[in-house]
This record gives sequence, structure tokens and C-alpha cells, in this order.
Amino acid sequence: MQYFLDVILPIRIERTFTYKITSEEAAALQKGMRVAVPFGKSKIYTAIAFHVHQNPPTAYEAKEIHEILDSHPVLVPTQIKFWQWIADYYMCTLGEVVRAGLPNALLLESETLILPKVLDKVPEGEFTDDEFLIVEALRHQSSLQIKDVADITDRKRVLPLINGLVEKGVVRLKEEIHEKYRPKTVKYIRLNPEYESETALQNLLETLTRAPKQSQAVLSYFSIYGQQKKPVGLTDFEKTSRISKSVIKALIEKSVFEAYELQTDRVVYEEGERKVRDIQLNPLQTKAIGDIQESFEKPRVCLLHGVTSSGKTEVYIKLIKKVIDSGKQVLYLLPEIALTTQLINRLKAYFGNTIAVYHSRYSYNERIEVWNNVLHQSEKAQVILGARSALFLPFSKLGLVVVDEEHEQSYKQFDPAPRYHARDAAIVLANLHGANCLLGSATPSIESYYNVKKGKYGIAEIPRRYGEVLMPEIELVDIKEAHRKKRMKGHFSERLLKAMETALEENEQIILFQNRRGFAPILECTTCGHAAQCPNCDVSLTLHQHREQLRCHYCGFHIPILQSCQACGSSTLDTKGFGTEQIQEELKHLFPDAKVGRMDLDTTRGKYSYDKLINAFEAQELDILVGTQMITKGLDFRNVGLVGIMNADSLLNFPDYRAHERSFQLLVQVAGRSGRTQKRGNVLVQTYNPYHQVLQQVSSYDYPKFFHDQVYEREQFKYPPGTKILRITLKDRDYNKLNEASDWFATSLRNVLKCTVLGPEYPAISRIRNQYLKNILIKFTTAEPVAKTKKSIKRVNQSFDAISNYRSVRVVYNVDHI
Repeated sequence: MQYFLDVILPIRIERTFTYKITSEEAAALQKGMRVAVPFGKSKIYTAIAFHVHQNPPTAYEAKEIHEILDSHPVLVPTQIKFWQWIADYYMCTLGEVVRAGLPNALLLESETLILPKVLDKVPEGEFTDDEFLIVEALRHQSSLQIKDVADITDRKRVLPLINGLVEKGVVRLKEEIHEKYRPKTVKYIRLNPEYESETALQNLLETLTRAPKQSQAVLSYFSIYGQQKKPVGLTDFEKTSRISKSVIKALIEKSVFEAYELQTDRVVYEEGERKVRDIQLNPLQTKAIGDIQESFEKPRVCLLHGVTSSGKTEVYIKLIKKVIDSGKQVLYLLPEIALTTQLINRLKAYFGNTIAVYHSRYSYNERIEVWNNVLHQSEKAQVILGARSALFLPFSKLGLVVVDEEHEQSYKQFDPAPRYHARDAAIVLANLHGANCLLGSATPSIESYYNVKKGKYGIAEIPRRYGEVLMPEIELVDIKEAHRKKRMKGHFSERLLKAMETALEENEQIILFQNRRGFAPILECTTCGHAAQCPNCDVSLTLHQHREQLRCHYCGFHIPILQSCQACGSSTLDTKGFGTEQIQEELKHLFPDAKVGRMDLDTTRGKYSYDKLINAFEAQELDILVGTQMITKGLDFRNVGLVGIMNADSLLNFPDYRAHERSFQLLVQVAGRSGRTQKRGNVLVQTYNPYHQVLQQVSSYDYPKFFHDQVYEREQFKYPPGTKILRITLKDRDYNKLNEASDWFATSLRNVLKCTVLGPEYPAISRIRNQYLKNILIKFTTAEPVAKTKKSIKRVNQSFDAISNYRSVRVVYNVDHI
């Protein structure tokens, strides 16, 4: 009897693919196991086993699988169900979700090997110079990889060259898969059991009298580790005993010591005793926990709306403790990797070494270890702390999902697919597991608060700071008036400089917020007005003084700083606007004795760069920290007395319906970094329009009024939360073809859909990486059948793909566009 297997391939294809398997393989395979399968002409992929059946495919002849890679599933059934929901809701393929969800080390792909066939078959005169180099290399090596051929010939495109040799019958190609993950092992040593008795040890020392260093090594082993039953690490022994490797190696060869290896985790946090003390909650926190538990019993998602520094983390810890005591797992989501640094130390005080951390800054080997610990429900992975990618882990006993700073834009994945929102996906994940979901924020998103008002979510509130500390005083500084009266020093008003001087005199730290990295966004010629542009994107190049470069923040293109104008040749170049780098430079001149740090994408590229900056600021090694929105997100610094916002108008005047919401959230969040202990903090907001409605609401912390105004405005113009938005972006290198294709797509949508279709229209930046972009917006009310609308759009897309002239045009879906 013939068996078949449907698999999910980690590529952008709409359906599962079917392969032939034997009856033995059918018995061994389980849903969620990895199998290596051939796909296309010769490529081998790692696919996920989905369904074993006996129905052969009708459209094609099924190939045989290459091999089964696992003895047990690496995905659990609920996880696969969750991934299917993401694919359906966010209009992408299940393969794209697998590609995003599985760590790279589990997605083995084949490597093309070039093997010699008959090297003497073709006369040497018929080879080109590059082909001759490859043939000569194969005379001395059994095989070559693609990268080897590129190195030998010093060419980037080598496939035509290899195909030419295949056609001549000189070489053949073979696909071979390699396991990427290697467990980390540590070398240990122990004394041979023969020498454990006193007599045997004495005899051994007598035989080593002519080798004093070896004798000293044996004595050191006994003096340091004699009473210890734990394994003795080779490196630790070398350091503590100061014995060289060669001496230890000689003793191993003499069978005095035995060497062995033990597998260990790559991510090991310092051993710490759990502090068994209970958390002392104030009455407001206690009431919040009661309200949360009441919401969970309904069951409903609950929103914890607590002002900055109100003690939300202590509430989370109390709830987490209850869940892990019941034997279930907890997922704690954070918007920024930077936040994990501080939170790990706080959580370890209560939960010891039961915490696992999962985010993109970890290597793929480290991520595999966390994945396996979660899969096997290890004690090391009871509380999983992570950024949005932690949603994809193989949970089987999930009891609680906490989404901290739920309002953050960072929870939305933009590229590549799936373009999911981690907050919304977390709610679905919790629902699939029958777990509770808690959203927390000092400035909730309009959507979440709207759901509270509609009765869909429960709410718990902490309206005051922990310890009855007053909220920081927010002062709006009119820099238009300061410029007119010439009372500005660079980008600093007199009021801000005076406040900074006072804070530094009182040994308080300062945070300065400017939501733009680099030195200046534009380098302009004052003679002709020309500004350096990116050749691949429709944006100006940003000046990075430290690197001495002009860089594009969209494609990475960069050139050295220009000395003269590219258009007229004039050397009168001047900067427009300012970024974090320029603020840092100005501070060196204004406060030469102050230690200044900078936190933005340029300074936090390294694996431990977040930790170093945050730890340095916490230890008060830095006086002033300049940063982008990274510094606004839930960081807890105890000695910050002043926060300065350099330019609030750049946030407010952004061409986006969420600009006011984001401005309010960012300004209130960054203000909340100050005055977190007894003394009240100060916040100075520099603006050209201090009478702006949103800034007035920020200065009085009036979230209800802000929410009411925003919802009223959005209802008038049909924007979320009352209306759903789906953005379709079409991309192509050919400007005319894109115009024609987008018009066809939009017209077809209007004919099929009853909802509002806007566009096609060019976005503010209409070309990125040499591809022109056009957007179509679809607005539909929550009352309309969403699934039916998406199916209609997919049918239009299938008709669009069938038009040969439009095949190069790429269509990208962004569901719940923000």
C-alpha cells in the first residue's frame, strides 16, 4: 500500500506539497517532525511533516523524501494551529511563517557540491581561463563548494561558469545537507579511580618525583577539589592551580587524569539564590490584582493601565509566581531587547534560574537551546522573556501571556512576512492554550482602550506612582520665541541648559530624547540648494559625522562626506536638522566635564551593547544619556532628575493618522523615566507650538481627554479602531508597468469589494532599493465579514498573477496597517 506525506516547505508557496513515503516511514512520522525533501530541480529543503495519507497528488508525480531528520516532533500541535492562524489572518503563506518561526539552525538547506566527473574528457584548449582553474583545483580536491569557486576565480557570479562545465560533461553537481546546530560541550577532568586510595596516591606521587610540575598538579587537584563532588572544569583547574595545559595533557596521557566532556547551555546566567521574601504590594497594586483575577475568570483579556513607575512589574511578578507554582509556563513579551537586560536581574531575584530569554541578538545555537528547553518543559524555561519572535516557541503548558508596553509600535513586524502584530497574536496564542492574557501600559493604544470601553477587555488601573511619588512636572519651552530673542545655544534653550546645570550640580542624571539618529538628516549646498540623494531610494543621505559618511537609512548605501557640492562644485555645504550624534557633540562643548552616552541603532548593534550602556548608566558612570525612542520604553533608572525632549514638533507633524497617538505615548513614556524615587522629576519639552492640543494633554497627563478626541477624529475619517485597514503595496523596478498594474489591481478590487478602496497612490518615499512603490488602502468596518473580504482579494491577486506582463510586480499585504 502506497503512503504519501503532505509537508510545509519554508518558502512562499500557497499550499502544502506531497511526497511518497514507505510504510515504515509512515509509521515513524508524526506531525511537526522535520524531513529533508527535494524541491525544484535539485535543491533540498527542510520541511515540516503535516499529514500522512494514501491519496496521490493529481497535478504532479510525487517524489520520495530524502530523509527523516527527527525522532520526535520539533513543533507541537497547538503551535502549528497558531502558525496557521497567522498565515490566514495576515494573508501570507504557511511556509513564510515556518521560515520566520523556526530558528535558522533547524532549517537545514542543501549545499551544492561540485564533483569531478571525467576531467580528461575535454582537451585543455577548450577550457576558458576560469574553467581551467576549476578543473586544476578538482585534480587536487575531491569536491568544491560554490564559495570555493568564487574564491578561486575571483568572481561573484559563478553559476554560468559551473553550468558550462556541467554541459561539457567534466563535472557533476550534488546536493548535501549539513546540520548547523552543534551542542556546546565543556571539558572536565577527574582523577583515575585507581589512585583514590591513600596508598595508591602515595605510590603515584613517588613515581612523579622526577616530574615536580606533574606532582604539583596532582596535589593541587586534591587541595582544591578533594572534598568537592562536582565535576572539575579543565579551564577552571588551569586558572586556579596555575598549571599549564601541557602538564595536564601529560597526566592525561599517563592515565593519571581522565578527560571527559559534558554538554552545557550557551546562555548561562550567574547563579543566584532566590529571594524568598514576598513582594509587599500597596493597596492600589492589591486592588489591581483583584481586578485582573476577576477579568481572567470571565474569561477576558485584561488591560493593566498604570502610570509610569506605579509598580506594574511587581503585579506581573505576583501573577507569574502563581502560574509557575501551578506547573505552567509564562511568556513575558517586551517591545525592545534593551528591556530584557534590566528585567532579567529583577526577575531572577524572585524566580532564580527558571528564566529563559529569546530574541534576535542571540546566535542560532543559543536560540536552539532555548527552543529545546521550552519544548521539553525544562525547569530552565518556566518563564520565557523575549521580543515578538518568542511567540513562535513550542509552548505546550502555557498559563499566562504578559504583553508589557503593549502600545509599542515595535510589536508590529514590517518586513519580511508574516507582517503580524505581536500583541494581537499573543491574545490568540493565549486563547488557543486556554491561558490568560494581560496587556500592560502607562499609555495604552487607542485599540486596547477602545476594547475596554466596548466591554471586550477587562481593566485594572494604578493611577498613582509607587510610594506616592509625584508624577514629573512637564514644562513646555517655546523655542520659536527663544530663537527670535536669540536665546538658543545650538539646539538648547536657555531654560533647558539652566535645568541641566542644576541637575548636574545635584549629582542627578539627565536623559535627552531626540527621535532621529545620525548627525543631520540633510547636507545641503547653500549656493544652489542641492542635497545629496541616495541613488537607490527617494530620500536624502543622512550625515554620520563619527563614521565620516553620508548614509541611506533605507538601503544602507553610503559615501564619504562630501567636500563640495555634487551639482555646482561649491564648497559651501551646511547641515539641516539634527540627530542624536549632533546633540552628543554639542554636549561635549557645553558640558566638557560631563560623561555623555548615546543609545540609538548605531551604538547598539553589538550583542552586549545594550547591556553595557544600560549598566553604565545604572552605575552612574554616565551623567547624560542621549537617545532615540529606545530610551522611552520601560527602563528603570533611579537617579534621573531631568528629561529633555529636544524637538516635539517632529513627532506631531508626521504625515500619519497615528502621529498624535505616538507623540502622546512617546512624550509621556520618556517623561516617566525621571523622578522615580522620592524627589519629583522635571521634564522640559522644547517645541515651536506650546499651545498644541496634544502637548497640553501631555503636560497634564490627561489620557481620557486625549483618547476621546482621537476616537472622535478617527470616526469622522474612518480610521481604526472603528474601521479596519488593509494596505496592499505593489512594487516593481519599471515605473510605467507599476502604474498600469496598480490601476488594474485597484479597479478589480472596486468591482469585487463593497468596502472603501483608496488609491493607488505613491507613498511619501516612493522608491526604495530601486523599486517603485504604490499603495492601495482598503477600509472595512468590523461589522463586515473579514474572512470573505480577504478571500475576494486573494482571488483578484490570482487573476493578477495570471497576466504575464505583470509577473514581475510584487504584491505585499499589510493587515491591520499601522
